[in-house]
Order: sequence, then C-alpha cells, then structure tokens
Amino acid sequence: MTQGTGTTLFAAKIAVVGAGRVGSTFAYTLAASRVAREIVLIDADGDRAQGEAMDIAHAVPFFSPVTVVAGDFADAADAAVVVIAAGAAQRQGETRPALLRRNVEVLRGIVPQIVRANPDALLLVATNPVDALTYATLRLSGLPPARVLGSGTVLDTARLRAELSAHYGVDSRNVHAYVLGEHGDSELVAWSTATLANVHLPEYCRLTEMPCKLRDMSAIATRVRNAAYEIIRRKGATHFAIAAALTRIVEALVRDEASVLTVSTLVEGHYGIRDVCLSLPAVVGAAGVQRVLPVPLADDEVTGLRRSAEAVRNAIAEAGLE
Repeated sequence: MTQGTGTTLFAAKIAVVGAGRVGSTFAYTLAASRVAREIVLIDADGDRAQGEAMDIAHAVPFFSPVTVVAGDFADAADAAVVVIAAGAAQRQGETRPALLRRNVEVLRGIVPQIVRANPDALLLVATNPVDALTYATLRLSGLPPARVLGSGTVLDTARLRAELSAHYGVDSRNVHAYVLGEHGDSELVAWSTATLANVHLPEYCRLTEMPCKLRDMSAIATRVRNAAYEIIRRKGATHFAIAAALTRIVEALVRDEASVLTVSTLVEGHYGIRDVCLSLPAVVGAAGVQRVLPVPLADDEVTGLRRSAEAVRNAIAEAGLE
C-alpha cells in the first residue's frame, strides 16, 4: 500500500466475518464505495455467505470494478482489514450486557482463526456491545492495541450531527460534535466541544439568536442514545447507517487518511481511565489507531466518561474477560 496521509487511492482487500444484516449491508456499501478491490464474505452458514456475495456481485456493473466472493478464514490471509460483524443481533428490549454474554462465545470461536490466517491484519469490530467485544477481541487476538478497534460511537456521532443539523438548519458537514464513551446507555455528548461553522455552540446561538436551551440539548442527547432501540422496535434491526459508518472507518484505514474518528480503542491513561475500550476522538490511518487526541472536556463530562468506562468495565468483568 502506498503511504502518505490522505493521498493514496489504493483499494484494498477486505474480509467481512459475518454475513448477516450488518455484514452483508456493509459489504454492499463497501462495494459501492471504491474503497475495496476485493471483498470476501465469511460466515458459518456458507450458503448464506455465497448468496449474499452473488447478490452483491450482480450490482457491481453499476459501480467501479470490485470482486465479491464468499470464502473461509484462509481467504482472509492477505486482507488489509478484517471486519467482525458476526454474532447475535440485539433483541428488542435486550440490554447490551445480556447481549455481550451471547457474543463473547462467538468471538472465542472466530478471533483465533482470523489471527492464524492473517496475523498482520487490522481488526475492526462491529458486533455489539462493541466496546466490551473490542476489548475481548484485543485479548483473544494478542495483537497490539493500535490494530484492534471497534466502530464505537462513529455512528452515534453521525446521529448527533444529523440531529444538530436538523435543529439548527445547518449542513451536517459543518457540524462538529462528539459522542464519547460507551456505544450504549452510558454514552455522553461532549457539548463543550460542539461547534457549528467553527463557532462554539453557545456562541453560535447567541450570534444567531437561536435557542440553545438545556432541555433541547437533553432531548437531542436522549434521541441519539435511544436511536438504536427505536429503530429495532420499528424494524427489528439497524444495519444501513452502521454499514456506512464501517465503510468510513475502513476508508480511513486503507487510505491512511489520519482522520479523526470516535472509534473504540484501548484507553491507557486518558482522563484517568485505563484498561478498557471506549470511544474517544482518535487519529485513524494505515497503522490503525495512531493516537488518541486529548480533547479538553468539562469537569462533568470527564465524570460522565469515567462513569461510562466503569459501565463497560463491569460488563467485561461479568463476562469473565478481565
């Protein structure tokens, strides 16, 4: 791969483990993105993987050329990124700790096989609860922390930007705000860092005479936090938006973009937090997570982030992953 931050357009081979709703939708989105030159779908149900690969391959004439095939773990040997989307989907009303216990066993069966086939790959975890399972993948793989990351709150951050875009009537590309911590019930919006058109949110509201009331911000944060539950209640699963989020992360990885994304990564001292995977703004490139950015947070946000870390740590302990 040609190095050089943000300059390479080289498309990579990507392996996707898990051909369910998330894995197959991601593979389709990736096929349309011009990021991959080859996509391999791997699933315990070989017929399902083959069927999804065939269906996506038939769409390729409408995109740029990309090879889409079904395979097994050996076919991940030369993949730049292995995306783990295998596992049970979250049921309506199911808590993430309960889901964790079901999905840890899935990872125990697949992570060692991935690493044996491709010890040099970057591992991107999409299976929920993603923070605890990113930690589990890190421990099961034995890989350096930089090379194991989770989708984290990349999607939550996109949801937040969409909410703020609609609320203030500003293109979401001009909204910069982060959801940090757990991808789940204890996540928090870092309001102190939020800007619209490079103007901090309270100042933007003052200059434009638009409302910036606490109840509005609280309602937005609640909608972002509960979005997955609301979608699952209505249609049974979420898969389109997470597929787009995964494609964005893979793009940053294989094109060595040094993009700042709120991926889940091992935290080793930031904000007084250690030995847990959480989402923080991180520089993402060809080597994986290059560094976590020390973004200044308000005191109450640091407290909330530590509380979120404790929630993930408790789930990790409950699943016997410590």
